[in-house]
Amino acid sequence: MKKSSLFYALIGAVMAIQGAVAVHAETLPDIYQSGKSEFGSNNAVGGYDAVAYQKANAAVPGSKQFSYAWKGATWQFSSAENLEAFKAAPDTYAPKYGGYCAYGVSQGYAVHGDPQAWTVVDGKLYLNYDKDVQKTWNNDRPGYIKLSEQNWPKALTK
Repeated sequence: MKKSSLFYALIGAVMAIQGAVAVHAETLPDIYQSGKSEFGSNNAVGGYDAVAYQKANAAVPGSKQFSYAWKGATWQFSSAENLEAFKAAPDTYAPKYGGYCAYGVSQGYAVHGDPQAWTVVDGKLYLNYDKDVQKTWNNDRPGYIKLSEQNWPKALTK
């Protein structure tokens, strides 16, 4: 490789690293808000009812009729009963790691969680990026939870 080509390659690499640092220097919100950039909403859990995962063992869409603002996001519920349960104990029902993918957090990254790729472990809701990532997550939930606990909330700044 010529010296000039090597020089330009090194400059390009340095600029890419600086750009990556600038992009990752921004801290993400504590609660993943689906659609915030895509559709202008700030719904937590993709608009799904966070309480229903535990009470109905199902991913149930919420309704604007039963909405609640908490930690900078809008939480929607399928019933007044679930809304009141959440208000009484939001930390019990809100997904771990703010609804970011639990496996991603275990790897040090905050990426969106899919409300259809979910698991309740020891009374806590965990979301994964998609069903394929969830398969990996299911192979060692305790190990990934341990790693996620070590990486959270630092993953929000990466």
